[in-house]
Amino acid sequence: MTEANRRLTTAASPAWAFMARKHGGTRADWTDWVTYGYLLLGTAVMLVPVLWVVISSFKSEGNLTQFPPTLWPEAIESLEVKGYNRPLPLFKVTREDGSVVTLAQVRRVGIEAQMVVPEHPEAGLVVVPVERTQAIRKFYIATENYTKLLDSAGGQIWSSIYNSVFIALVATLITLVMNSMAAFALSKYRFAGSNFALLAILATLMVPPTVVLVPIYLIVSELGLVNNLWGVILPVISTPTGVFLLRQYMLTIPDELLEAARMDHASEWRIFWRVVLPLSTPALAVVGIFSIMSRWNEFLLPLIVLNKPEVYTLQIALAGYTDENGIVYGMLLAMTTLTALPLALVFIFLQRYITTGIASTGIK
Repeated sequence: MTEANRRLTTAASPAWAFMARKHGGTRADWTDWVTYGYLLLGTAVMLVPVLWVVISSFKSEGNLTQFPPTLWPEAIESLEVKGYNRPLPLFKVTREDGSVVTLAQVRRVGIEAQMVVPEHPEAGLVVVPVERTQAIRKFYIATENYTKLLDSAGGQIWSSIYNSVFIALVATLITLVMNSMAAFALSKYRFAGSNFALLAILATLMVPPTVVLVPIYLIVSELGLVNNLWGVILPVISTPTGVFLLRQYMLTIPDELLEAARMDHASEWRIFWRVVLPLSTPALAVVGIFSIMSRWNEFLLPLIVLNKPEVYTLQIALAGYTDENGIVYGMLLAMTTLTALPLALVFIFLQRYITTGIASTGIK
């Protein structure tokens, strides 16, 4: 065993021991099986819809509207037939005597299909009832959903990506600064009304965002920030959840550290910046991850503030993938997959910070 493998095994052993522990000691009893079944069911409920969207983004339009739906991307096999300027789909046709032949469909008229023999198209059309036909399908990945998405959107999709990234990162940075300063004041300073201020901040969680949507728009409009990315960033730079999480974590920082810094003539800003913030990294990571996810998925506020295509975010651009015939489901699912991919990567690689930070915020 190499040194790298030994380290990997050693690091994975505590996690595996935690997951494999049994209520009955060395042997699993019925409660263990119920727990495992419950966890597997929860995992399936959460992951199956996501996997279905990703798989469906590689299906053709015909495959997406097919009933019953198929699990894997499929397409009807087609063949170049002499005398026809396009490939014809192939079907298995059951004759009246029970034999099965392969025919190419020229067109479908109501409940009947007009077909030809691929090897002898000069023999003419054969009219077959639709219920006696079965499409010949093959595994097919419709990558054209993604290529058409990029081609049809042109440079607009890249501007939408830039707008979403800019809003998510800038709003998150400002949110971390504002929330951490408020949390520092509420956790380390004793003043009249501090508890009331905390309750007032938490009380805003009971106000639905749609209630304050119109007043926010009026303020943004008066400031001249309509069709400006800052009109989406500034109204949500402070969050009550972030203030609460950071305050709870900062309560665990010993006051003796701050007193020692004051004895060394450190200013309050220096104490906050050089002592409190570095020690609050796990909680800051949690608030930052939640902020990125919230800003990336935000739809209502950008919808009313951003009206020009050049300032659209990905969520607004996603809602606009329709043509004169309705919704283009293949491109819509491809856009949905691309939009959700950054959040999935953030959660996968930073989930340990989420669990560590949330667990630490409840310890005094």
